[in-house]
Amino acid sequence: MSSFDASAAIDSFWAARARGEWFPAAWNDKLTNDQAYRILFGIMERRLAAGEKQIGWKVGLTSKAIQQQFSVHEPVFGCILESRPSGHGFAPGDLISPGFENELCLRLGKGLSGVITTDQARDAIDAVYPSLEIIETRGDLTRQLALALADNAQQKTVILGQPVALPADLETIEARVTINGQTAGTGTGNAVLGNPLNSVVWLAAKLAEFGRSLKAGEIVMSGSFTRQFPIHPGDTIRADFSGVGAVATSMTNA
Repeated sequence: MSSFDASAAIDSFWAARARGEWFPAAWNDKLTNDQAYRILFGIMERRLAAGEKQIGWKVGLTSKAIQQQFSVHEPVFGCILESRPSGHGFAPGDLISPGFENELCLRLGKGLSGVITTDQARDAIDAVYPSLEIIETRGDLTRQLALALADNAQQKTVILGQPVALPADLETIEARVTINGQTAGTGTGNAVLGNPLNSVVWLAAKLAEFGRSLKAGEIVMSGSFTRQFPIHPGDTIRADFSGVGAVATSMTNA
């Protein structure tokens, strides 16, 4: 768009959200990713004013192959507004076209802002959770990535296992995903930008472009060790992270 009115765009997306249109068709192919983030921040301000609470951030598109698939040169981010404990079960009606990714959630013991090093990121983290990101496919992310970012990058909730101290080498951690007891995928931490700490480094710098920063107590979901998987009624899902722990969730048949 030649001229971008952020306030009008936020109003438009907020009205679309109220009628259940998560990817407003009127905005197809009309936004840059940075414009989409400004809409996201505006929507988040309204959700927080209505009583929700932001507890952290997600970083996505963290592998080079996925970045090439979506024609982007960097990861993307979204906001985390809630978490649920390992073992939580969903009903089919709780989620919209759901899926999940296996990730580490890194809890910050101190704030971070702007350009930082991996050592500074490591020093700021006071705990790590094995986690599952629960995503919803609320529109065509492949064709309309900017609309997906304005709609908070597929984020629904995060399932958290028990926190542990930060391991020495996040890039060598191995993850094993099972669905209904069968291995669905495996991966290692180096699939996440070479090292999950790099997600924190990237996010701190990216948020600074919008005058924002990471705060003590927030969690950063660093990116998936494997591809994304769908969730179907009756599924039981588990992810085991070597040296960190396990996390699980499920969906009932009805």
